[in-house]
Amino acid sequence: MRVEAHAGMTHKTLMTDDSMPDATLSDTLSPAERALQRAEAEFGTSLDITSRERPALLRQVARRLEGPEASLSHDGLIEALCVVRRKTWASQLMNVCRRAGEVWIGKADTLDAATRTHDPRADMPALRRTLDDVLMARWQEMGDSPRAVLEDVRADLADTGVILSSGQLEKLSQSIAAAFGSVDLGFEDDLRIAEERRAREQADIQARAEERRARELERLREWEAGLISFDELPNVLHCSRREALRWIAENRIPVARRETRPDGIELFFFDPTELKRLRTFLPQWRSGTKDRPEVLDLGNKAGNAAIARVAALDRFAGHFRTARALKRRITLVTGPTNSGKSYTALNALANAESGLALAPLRLLAHEFRESLLSRGVPASLSTGEERIEMPGARHLAATVEMCPFHNPVDVAIIDEAQMLADPDRGAAWTAAIMGVPARHVFILGAPDCIPLVKRIAELCDDPVDEIHLERKSPLKAGETLHLDELKPSDAVIAFSRREVLDLRAELMARGRRVAVVYGALSPEVRRAEAARFNNGEADILIATDAIGMGLNLSIRRVVFSALRKFDGRQTRDLVSQEVKQIGGRAGRYGKHESGLVCLLAGAGSPTFVRKMLSAPPEEIKELRPLVQPDSDIVRAVAEEIGSDSLYGVLTRIKHAVLRADDPNYRLADMEQALEIAAALEGVENLDLSTRWTYAMCPIDERDNGIQRLVQWAADHAAGRSVPPPGTGRLPHPEQAGREELERAEKRHKRLVAWRWLALRFPDAYPARQDAEINTSILNDWIEQVLRTQSRMRESQKQQRIGGRPGRGSHSDRPGNRTGFSSPKKPGGRSFPAKGNRRPGGPRKRPS
Repeated sequence: MRVEAHAGMTHKTLMTDDSMPDATLSDTLSPAERALQRAEAEFGTSLDITSRERPALLRQVARRLEGPEASLSHDGLIEALCVVRRKTWASQLMNVCRRAGEVWIGKADTLDAATRTHDPRADMPALRRTLDDVLMARWQEMGDSPRAVLEDVRADLADTGVILSSGQLEKLSQSIAAAFGSVDLGFEDDLRIAEERRAREQADIQARAEERRARELERLREWEAGLISFDELPNVLHCSRREALRWIAENRIPVARRETRPDGIELFFFDPTELKRLRTFLPQWRSGTKDRPEVLDLGNKAGNAAIARVAALDRFAGHFRTARALKRRITLVTGPTNSGKSYTALNALANAESGLALAPLRLLAHEFRESLLSRGVPASLSTGEERIEMPGARHLAATVEMCPFHNPVDVAIIDEAQMLADPDRGAAWTAAIMGVPARHVFILGAPDCIPLVKRIAELCDDPVDEIHLERKSPLKAGETLHLDELKPSDAVIAFSRREVLDLRAELMARGRRVAVVYGALSPEVRRAEAARFNNGEADILIATDAIGMGLNLSIRRVVFSALRKFDGRQTRDLVSQEVKQIGGRAGRYGKHESGLVCLLAGAGSPTFVRKMLSAPPEEIKELRPLVQPDSDIVRAVAEEIGSDSLYGVLTRIKHAVLRADDPNYRLADMEQALEIAAALEGVENLDLSTRWTYAMCPIDERDNGIQRLVQWAADHAAGRSVPPPGTGRLPHPEQAGREELERAEKRHKRLVAWRWLALRFPDAYPARQDAEINTSILNDWIEQVLRTQSRMRESQKQQRIGGRPGRGSHSDRPGNRTGFSSPKKPGGRSFPAKGNRRPGGPRKRPS
């Protein structure tokens, strides 16, 4: 009969029958089969090798033989069989853990336990003991205390929507406490009790929040129920209908609420309490005085117009008294990307005795400071999460939200003024342009921002000079490209993290070296990836529109992978300013003679790109700048309505401060601040200003950010120190997948929020050095993941073509070896390669 050769056999057909002698049968076996047969016989104990395991085992044996007559050692047999069985062991362990409800144990843990098992006859109790050792090392790597580790584990589980039951919490607490040698001391009981207390505290906070929100909404409903219609207005004011209409048109009588009927007729409603206070002004109004009274005798329960008058958002420019006291001059410098706007303004700033540079991103604030330092000008730094004070410096680089409004300077720069139209951050640019206390203000931006900047200057009564710059190198629409046609210095633009990583994987599979830039990466990692691309360590850059602002990139061609994007509200076509801003990164002056804007095949029509590049600046239909309250306004409104509820104050501001038809300003979106304020209602012992600060904290709602923020606020209010988020478990960069990368990015965002709060509440958030160390660890790990995997692809490519990286290869450059080069602590010591803790012992504090 005919039989197919097993693994390791030569490809020939053998004739066998039941009477064939043993020696002849031995001759027909492959070297791997002969070696396995001998090893099994010498082992002396049954290994219970199944028919399903045998083909994989023969392949493992064949790899271990150095020649046709080589034998397999006892240890070689054991290791080969363990390799074959480890996947099954890991699967069995995972099933047992899932049935036990141990949802914190993942695939990486069970695979690690299986890898550590070297007895092919290991049963489930033995495998479980090894898994417990793996977990112990994992908990020790994750933090310095059981509480910190538990926080990280809970946060990671919350990312996936998993909330632990009391039984699961107890089991997890015991496992974590055991890793810190705490079982005999009962620390796991303390940990469980603390978590149970926290759960009760959270339930109480939620119940109080719901009760207080309902009370504030009822107050608002009661006020709205007491409003009167226009027909009742003359009787309350003791005036004629004609007078009432004239005074409404002159904005003397405040309209509390407007409704539009189905037939289009608009109905006005008024607050009777407020109307009665206006009676004393009627003689003045009838005498023909045009000025609207600025000071009213307002009671504690005033209506909407009184609140609006206190908040004065309809006279927003007047809030910035220092700026209004200066004789300011505005120079508006506009032009496309790569036209030298920043260079022009920075020269003026460096020559001034004092100055301020405001940037849209922390990364750009650092670049402004470095530009000043390179010109010999001492400069400090102020961003939401860090401060660098340089003694004697009279210049400051800062993010726009950190604009100092009370320290006059000679020159100020405000960059990326087209952000005025951004629904999320536009109000910060309005405040900065109106309030920056500089005698000469340089405002930089795309041509689209010109009408809005001029409108703000008009409201501030500031003169405006205009400078328009042309691009230094030509920008042209290019052809459609396939992935194989990409060349070094090309940048591919996608519009989501997933698309960026998909393109990265596809290009690396084709042997290309790739750098990536997207919004979830920290400024430090973005800068490192940009440096890899600029110095040639990466051929191709794949990025989201995060490259549209900042980052000096040596790009020859920008290649759009799509012409539509999701903007947080809807999926829409790119607008001309976006195509110009992103595409304008191509053809950096001094590096490339011209820039090309191309498309990946299937992304759309090159005609669309040509049309967008040649389109004139888009007409801005809404010229009313966005504004939002600050802490002073919040306090004033709270005093006016007699409430210490931030939720109540923000609700009234949203309803009352700016009418929808205000001729000068629009109220910015306050939805996230309202959500945070509503959740904070149940936290006691926090004053209004502190609550407002928490409401302004940069968080990601998709990462359970509000719930985490409320817990931090509760600890703060109770006098408990808030520990910084940990790094969690960081696998070796070579073994990290997308899930681990995304988890690390989320942890970094949590640290950003924690550090933001630590700058404002240092007593409640004291461990800033630990937070900075954890931030550095995550940045370095993420960077290593992106670098290491690219180098692995390059190494594999070199091996496939039979060569080794040459002297000029990036693989041989100092500091670029494959593997995780750990971030160093103060004093020059490195963290261990896998994770940020030494397995089996607590991490030492930096000296």
